[in-house]
Amino acid sequence: MKLNKRNVISFHGGVHPPENKHLSSDAAIAPAPLPSKLVVPLLQSIGNKARLLVNVGDHVLKGQCIGAPDGAISVAAHAPTSGVVTAIGLARLAHPSGLSEMAVTIEPDGEDRWIARAPYNWRHAELRSVREYLRDMGVVGLGGAIFPSHLKLTEKGKVHTLIVNGAECEPFITCDDRMMRERSAGILAGSGIVLELLGAKVALIGIEDNKPEAAAAMREAIKTCGFPAEVVVVPTLYPSGAAKQLINLLTGIQVPSGVRSTDMGVQCFNVGTLYAIWRALEFGEPAISRVITLTGNVSRPGNYDALIGAPLNELLQLAGVNPGSVGYLYGGPMMGFELPELDIGLSKAGNCIIVEKAADFPDKPQEMPCIRCGKCAEACPIELQPMDLYWFARGKRFDKSQQWELFDCIECGACAYVCPSNIRLVDYFRYSKSEIWAEERQRKEADRARQRHEFRQFREEREAREKAERLAARAAEKHQASVSSGDPADAERAAKIKAAMERAAAKQADVAVEAVTPASEPQVALDPEKAERIRAAMEKRAAEKAAADAMSPEEKAAKEAEKQAKIMAALERAAAKKAGQNENKTE
Repeated sequence: MKLNKRNVISFHGGVHPPENKHLSSDAAIAPAPLPSKLVVPLLQSIGNKARLLVNVGDHVLKGQCIGAPDGAISVAAHAPTSGVVTAIGLARLAHPSGLSEMAVTIEPDGEDRWIARAPYNWRHAELRSVREYLRDMGVVGLGGAIFPSHLKLTEKGKVHTLIVNGAECEPFITCDDRMMRERSAGILAGSGIVLELLGAKVALIGIEDNKPEAAAAMREAIKTCGFPAEVVVVPTLYPSGAAKQLINLLTGIQVPSGVRSTDMGVQCFNVGTLYAIWRALEFGEPAISRVITLTGNVSRPGNYDALIGAPLNELLQLAGVNPGSVGYLYGGPMMGFELPELDIGLSKAGNCIIVEKAADFPDKPQEMPCIRCGKCAEACPIELQPMDLYWFARGKRFDKSQQWELFDCIECGACAYVCPSNIRLVDYFRYSKSEIWAEERQRKEADRARQRHEFRQFREEREAREKAERLAARAAEKHQASVSSGDPADAERAAKIKAAMERAAAKQADVAVEAVTPASEPQVALDPEKAERIRAAMEKRAAEKAAADAMSPEEKAAKEAEKQAKIMAALERAAAKKAGQNENKTE
């Protein structure tokens, strides 16, 4: 049976690892019970962490804002249930870095009492206000990237096609599959909201062909959604769920390097994100929970609607960890990472926990030298050259890595999956990116230090100039008093000073013009600070020359005699010193 109304245009590369989705795909979404505690991180997106709004001992309600957004690339943090704030401090994050971040620990009171909620009138609000509201509701991308969703709502009319990402290409993970089966109406309601906010004409829902029940449920919901939408079934091929690859599959549009999809008239949202947008705008509910798959070596694999901050060890108790487990993977086997411990709060990026057993996850074999077989390049969906990027990383040629478009790498792991030498290529790419970011931070810090130094110099020169101007003003007052007394000598000296100052000012203007507009070059603007330093130096020189010109012949002769005397004294001292050195050598 033909499922698609349009041709699917495949992308370059890709791999097809064992899916293992059957373990949890038949398990309906179940609500996870209230945990013993909730460790809610203030950093809930790829941007800045939220600003703390509560104190230890405060009683909070479900949905209450406990951290305000800090800047444009940031979202608010909320209490997932009602209870008491028992601690505020550093806590380990569910993140590849294993670093700690500020978090709020809440002990639930068991009442699960909500704050007052009300729908948001988004239909009659400005887009800017809607964006701010979604930011304040903590809505981020729930496909794993946790990019602040409000930043993807561009000005109306710029986007013509909305891509609804239901591909879920990672093995083992089935939370999006179950959401499309059970919450298709809410996903389409969120799609309709985003479609109207963007001014797009159609919504294309991309689903891999290993999820026929999800595709059928979404098609059924489309019949009553009230806007143009279409389900497009794509071949099961990892990483078809990556934004650029799915856009290519559904529309044939290839988003070039360094270009955003919105510039090509396309925007992509995960199905879970669209559902969260619908709940936020139509019900006033902030993003305080997500659906997560618990699978692998467990007795009860399934999908659970869990609160953000719920300890992972308590969630795994719902699935029942079997004996013989060798590790815990957060996320899918291709892009996930090993959990260092389980007493960590669930994050908004956490779509899956895989309990590993040796049969499915054997120890990684030892790395062997690269044989330049080219299989990594064949598998790369971005059409990069992973073997060259690997050598650049080994040689710390980070400049070459950037030239070879390292930052286009989506770290999907397809290259490492097919590498016959078992080289962990993605780890090398992450290392290169981190080093480049570190160099960029150091460069910015050096620029700030240079700017502070130049400003200090500018301030010191300005103060010296102002002091000279005050001295000159007092001298001018004295001369004016002398002129007023009627002394011809003083009048003559004042006239000379005035003439010298006029000549210095004229010369200064000529120099400034030459500095700003060379004869052979077009007019350019000097840096304001540099121009100010040049001006101060010219004024100082002009004042010194004016003072010299104002001297009488007798004063000039006396100053010249004093100068000659100093020179002769210096020569005599040097000769005496040299004579003493020669005597020491002779002895």
